[in-house]
This record gives sequence, C-alpha cells and structure tokens, in this order.
Amino acid sequence: MAQQLRQKYLSQIPNMDHILSKPEMVQLGNRYPRGIILEAVRRGLDHLRQTIITARDPAKLDESIFSFEHLLPQFMEEIENQVNPRLRRVINATGVVIHTNLGRSLLHEDAIEHIAGVSRHYSNLEFNLVQGKRGSRYTHVEQILCRLTGAEAALVVNNNAAAVLLVLNTIAAGREVIVSRGQLVEIGGAFRIPDVMNRSGAILREVGTTNRTHLSDYEAAIGEGTALILKVHTSNFRIMGFTSEVELRELAELAHSHHLPVMEDLGSGCLIDLSKYGLDREPTAQEAIKEGADVVTFSGDKLMGGPQAGIIIGKGEYVERIKVNPLNRALRIDKLTLAGLESTLLLYLDETRAAREIPTLRMLTYSHDELRKRAQRLSRKIRARIPTGLRIGVRDDVSQVGGGAYPVQLLPTKVICLKPDHGSALQLERKLREGKPPIIARVSKEEVLLDVRTIGDDEGDLIVDGIEKSLRQGP
Repeated sequence: MAQQLRQKYLSQIPNMDHILSKPEMVQLGNRYPRGIILEAVRRGLDHLRQTIITARDPAKLDESIFSFEHLLPQFMEEIENQVNPRLRRVINATGVVIHTNLGRSLLHEDAIEHIAGVSRHYSNLEFNLVQGKRGSRYTHVEQILCRLTGAEAALVVNNNAAAVLLVLNTIAAGREVIVSRGQLVEIGGAFRIPDVMNRSGAILREVGTTNRTHLSDYEAAIGEGTALILKVHTSNFRIMGFTSEVELRELAELAHSHHLPVMEDLGSGCLIDLSKYGLDREPTAQEAIKEGADVVTFSGDKLMGGPQAGIIIGKGEYVERIKVNPLNRALRIDKLTLAGLESTLLLYLDETRAAREIPTLRMLTYSHDELRKRAQRLSRKIRARIPTGLRIGVRDDVSQVGGGAYPVQLLPTKVICLKPDHGSALQLERKLREGKPPIIARVSKEEVLLDVRTIGDDEGDLIVDGIEKSLRQGP
C-alpha cells in the first residue's frame, strides 16, 4: 500500500514546462538567466522527489507539497544559492582571535581603503614613477620591512609555506638542511616541514631528540653536503618539562664558523614585543635578524595582523638569489595583497598606534575592564529586545589566540551565556550559524557562549537580530 501511494505521489510531481509557464517564473526570467532558473527548478523538483522516496509513511505527507505556492520559495532559495557569493561575512563569537577557519586576521581600515583604491584604478604595481620605466612590485614593501626589522633585503610571496619552500629550493636544493627533530612541525591543513622540504629538493638531516637537542648535535651533523641550518619556531605547540634547544645566536655562530647560512622560520611572525601588553614572550623578526639569522620567514596574516603573505627578510646576498629563482614568479603576491600589506606595515612605524588600532593586536590586548563593559553592553541589548524565552547571563571564560600562535596561553575574557527555554543549545547554535549573517559561537554545558573579545563594536545589533530570528523559528 505504501509503495502504491509513493508511486501515486511521484506521478503528481509537476513537470518542468508547467512550472516555467507560471507568471511568477516568467517574471523571474527578467531578473535571472534562463539556465539559473532551469537549474533551480530541477533542484527543487529533485528535492520534492527525494522527500517522497525517503518518507517512512507516505500517507503522512501533506499534499500541499505539490502546490506551486509551496514550491516557489524553494525555487527562490535555489536561485539565491546559485547567484550569491559562497564566501561571505560571518560574525566570530568564538573568542579565537586569529581563527584560521574564519579568515584569520581582520584588516585595519587604512589597509581596506588602500586595497579598494588600488583595485578601482590602475596602479604603479611594476612601474617606476621616477625613472619612467618598468619596476619591481616588491619595492613597495621592501624598504618598510627592512626599516622595521633591520634586515638588508626583503621579499614577499603568497604565504609562509611558500616562503619556506622558496628559500629552501634556492639555498639548499640537492643538499642537506639540518633541523632539530623537535622542530619538525605540522602546520594547518596537514602540511609538514619535512614534506615542504622534500618538495623544495632539499635533503632533511634530523638531529637531536624530540625534547632535547644540543649544539653538539648540529656540529656533528655538518659535512660537505650541508647547505643550511634551519631553526623552526614551534609556534603551534610546546614541549614541556625535560627539554633543551639551541638558541638562534649560538646556531648562527656555529653556522657562520663553517661558512653556512642559518635560517629561522618564525611561523606566526611578530613585529612588536607583546609581553609589554600582557601576553607571553614571543620572538620578533627584529630579534631574529639581530641574533644573526641570514634568512627569516613568517606569515603576514597571523600575529602581524595583515593580509595572507609569506615574508622573507635577511641578508642581501641570499634574498637577491631568492628573488631571481623562477619559482618566485609562481608564488608571487598580487597588487591587492601588496596594498593591504604596505598599509599594515606603515602602522608599525608607531608601535603604540599599531597595538591600539590593528584589529588582531587590539583584540589580543583588551583589558579586563574593557571586556567587562563590552559584555554588559551586549547583554543589555539582548535583554531589552528578548525579555522572555531565553536565559541570559555573563560569566568569566577564556579566549584563544589561534592561528598556531601561543598554543598554551589562554586569555581571560567575558562571555554572554544563552540558554533557550525551549529547544537545546545545539539547536540554537545551528540556527545562529545558518543565519544571515552567520553567527559562529561555542556551546558549553547546554549554553551557547558568545565571546565578546572577537565581536566587533558594530555587530551587537546583528547578533540580537540573529538570536531573535532563531528563537522565532522554534525548537
């Protein structure tokens, strides 16, 4: 009986021509390409067909599902799915500041305006305005990078993995690179230092043990096939307890005594001493250069707070060789990244302003009092708009730096706690995540947590709107 009813319902699915002849669909043809509409109708009818096929009891299906009035909103949703961008703005209420899945660092308004200006008009990307002839795109950021770090030369590629790959391929292809076993890290997306090294053509020479490596280990490994000593900052993990590693200054002295270069991959990269602002000590690019590194690489969109980029600084003789490597062209950055990076770097000329205004640094250095006030403002807004159906509280919690930086440091914060009277916290979290704009929150102990550290000053009303709409939908 159920199978007969299922077949009956399948035969009642309206055909494509019938749907397209409706006046509403004809009007849509004035706004969208015919191919978009056809695909939307096809998907909508396929969804209806699957609903019938997978129904446990077809007798419980409401026959209104066959009506055009029921199907039209589905067609419209399918059209929107096709024509609207998939990459879109979300609200980060997780408390993870450099959230890799949510785009890492936010850009300063100066950087955004510079990107917009450069993208809207022609630019001197590779044109020397003084000499009136072709120039290099790297000159726009090289001078400021050298000024900020004390390096002799600089180069920028599209991310830090690319920077490491390019340096190793230039300096050590076919030869050995000495690395401590405890520094053979895996970064996001399962990319590992040994794999990057293998692709570069360099040969890995591991020394020491996972938790302890001594200067003598490096010295014993140096031979005729050695091209480089590499130090990798383990920014995404820490080994605690019985540990030992060689300082960069000692490595540089050893390498230079054997006429070898030493490279440090700083990973997250830092241009100011964040310990002055309440965070743990993190090595800076300036310190790496001062302590004798010949080449230093780091990311642009992590602790530096700029766009995605892989920054290479160091001695002129090595950086110039890296620049002319043909692989460099495949890894180079575009004009929009250069514009955002240049504007971000210029902010570092005034360290106080950089710490106060660069979004990533500002969020990392909020005081307890600032976080308390932010939580009070947001909770008042929610209570004013949603007086019933939701239990609202404010409590202490912890945020994370994210982006592979400061893996063991937790930042004291304030969170708004939401517990719906009807339905679960997981259901509310899902509805917030599927809203417009999506609100990405955490769930803990049957509550949805909104961490005010990563919520923008202009996002309070959007959050209240999202909560209100989610509760209206019911459990």
